[in-house]
Amino acid sequence: MAKRRPSGDGMVRKRDDGRWEGRIVVGHKENGDSIFHYVSAKTQKALMEKMHRCIVEYDGAELTEDSRMTLGEWLDIWLKECAEPSVRPSTYKGYRGYAERNIKPSLGSKQIRKITSADVQTLYRKLQREGGVDGGALSPATVRRIHGVLHQALNAAVDRHLIVKNPTDDVTLPKKVSTAKTILNDKQLERFMEAIKNDERWHDFFYLEITTGLRRGEICGLMWTDFDAEKGTLTVRRTLHNKEGGGYYVGETKTGAGRRIIKLPPSTVQLLSERKRTSISRWIFPNPIHPEDPIMPNSGYTRMKKLLAEAGLPDMRFHDLRHTFATHALTSGVDAKTLSGILGHTNASFTLDTYTHVTSDMQKQACGIVGGFMEDIFGKELKPWQESEKPETEQ
Repeated sequence: MAKRRPSGDGMVRKRDDGRWEGRIVVGHKENGDSIFHYVSAKTQKALMEKMHRCIVEYDGAELTEDSRMTLGEWLDIWLKECAEPSVRPSTYKGYRGYAERNIKPSLGSKQIRKITSADVQTLYRKLQREGGVDGGALSPATVRRIHGVLHQALNAAVDRHLIVKNPTDDVTLPKKVSTAKTILNDKQLERFMEAIKNDERWHDFFYLEITTGLRRGEICGLMWTDFDAEKGTLTVRRTLHNKEGGGYYVGETKTGAGRRIIKLPPSTVQLLSERKRTSISRWIFPNPIHPEDPIMPNSGYTRMKKLLAEAGLPDMRFHDLRHTFATHALTSGVDAKTLSGILGHTNASFTLDTYTHVTSDMQKQACGIVGGFMEDIFGKELKPWQESEKPETEQ
């Protein structure tokens, strides 16, 4: 095997065109031959300054031959070997979409070890201004999600000795713009509750949602084995996802904290108990045509939209029902730590950050303004949460 030159070792020469060129060793091929990084400048002094910066940057580097692959080639490998086995199919689909539509068109053909922070910054500005191959300027939130994908992929490239440093570390991200949450106020929530009373098929589904704030996939994935009428609890163990092309698949909860035991209000316990007596399915909310299968998340979303329209209520996302529950719970006196456990948040600080608008208002107003309303609808049923400790963790 050829003698290996230490990384950082370099040489300088003057080219025939008058420019100065230098190179340093940044790694080695399998046969021991050196892998070089080249730099050039108009003068020897300027070159030496560049060389010094490169020697510092590549100090201790040991890149492999694969460092010559393009960013596009690496993204394909990373998506297949790293992302696909570790994330949900829907998340993987999103990652691949960002790579194909937004990252590859601009940087896919460039060698991965030649990608600079300036290249990445230029990409993000372009996406905000022009968008990707689909056209249309992208929102700051979308650009930040694209950054998340590229950052993960290039971190993995560092681990595999394809690059020395992740160029996304030094870019400036667009400011995060908070999306306004649509929260049903007192009168609107009352109208929504009236609307579901007349919907025999969906009443129980939305009543449970309004009294627990479950994520859409969580409520659709509930089985009767999750409900304990005697203890008055509901265990969240899984989440349901729509499968591309039709059907569904069952996955883990969004986070580890998402696997939780919720104390239910008495009226919700009674509602589920009565429902269980006539159920012929293992699912709490089965498909009405094929009861061996659960109701699909998209179906709940579609029905919610119709109910809102029929009640003359503002359009909103399904997740806003969760926000509505959380907002009214906080303003009714449920503490952030308890609410965090009910919602399946990782910690109470995340809950406080998410509902900072509520906690700010609580400092200015008496929480009884909204709190009394929840008692009007559910009686004294907030007390199981207010009086209990942090929701149990499933063993």
